[in-house]
Amino acid sequence: MDLKSKIILISGPTASGKSKFALKLAKKIDGEIINADSMQIFREIKILNARPSIKDKSNIKHHLYGFLSVKKNFSVGDWLKKCLTKISEIKKRRKVPIIVGGTGLYFKSLIDGLAKIPKISKRNRDKVRILQKKIGQKSFYKKLIKLDPLCKNNININDQNRSIRAYEVYIQTNKSLYTWFKNTTIHFQAKDFEKIFIDISRDEVVKSLSNRIEKMIKAGAIQEVKRFNKLKVKKTNSSFKIIGIREINELKPDKTNLSLIKEKITIKTRQYAKRQMTWARGHMKDWYRIAPNNLNSYLNKIS
Repeated sequence: MDLKSKIILISGPTASGKSKFALKLAKKIDGEIINADSMQIFREIKILNARPSIKDKSNIKHHLYGFLSVKKNFSVGDWLKKCLTKISEIKKRRKVPIIVGGTGLYFKSLIDGLAKIPKISKRNRDKVRILQKKIGQKSFYKKLIKLDPLCKNNININDQNRSIRAYEVYIQTNKSLYTWFKNTTIHFQAKDFEKIFIDISRDEVVKSLSNRIEKMIKAGAIQEVKRFNKLKVKKTNSSFKIIGIREINELKPDKTNLSLIKEKITIKTRQYAKRQMTWARGHMKDWYRIAPNNLNSYLNKIS
């Protein structure tokens, strides 16, 4: 199996061993790794995000990890633009781009392209968010469906982020988000990709999470959150979604509460892993699924 002409995509739920597998693959095919995780981009948080180590990054070139301040937001479009640049640079060096992470929308934008939707004004962004908060998600969703019926079969009633996005796009452009999606530039053909999804069981995820969270706490996750708090980041910023920040802040991190903090982080991470698996079932049907115990066999088939 020759992968040297491909763009390799590696996804899977959190704690499935994506990064470790990507490293092994990069060594085998002379590749460079590009991050596709929306939380790994932030500079100041590396323990809670399980960022690749200095040793890993010294052996294989890594891109788009820890380059952005936690005070800044970063869209799917921002990521796609940077990712396309990195792919081009890596190919010019005659290396293989290996894109690894758990953010499904990043992969979708790379494979299917991204609609060039005009920038939403601050006035409209604020207006939509205030409305959603005032009337609640269910009533907000009903208003959205009346405004833009195309959303009914595309957005779940409980999906706040996508509901808000669809609403703000419509009031800004007077067009459905899904009308914009039809006019999208696709950058690659299906044959350009090798798409791998690490198909780990829920039991394996739980076991892996337990070990990972224990290591994070020992490595200084609580101190990392304390440093984050001093930066006075707005709670509306994307970096506040990093699992562990809210959980540590909700409880005084002393010996009494430490086990409870670990439990809360575990539960939240497990819920996130479940959402990733659900996304994959709906949007990654044509990806090659590999169980963790078959990853080495896959590597051995590569010429």
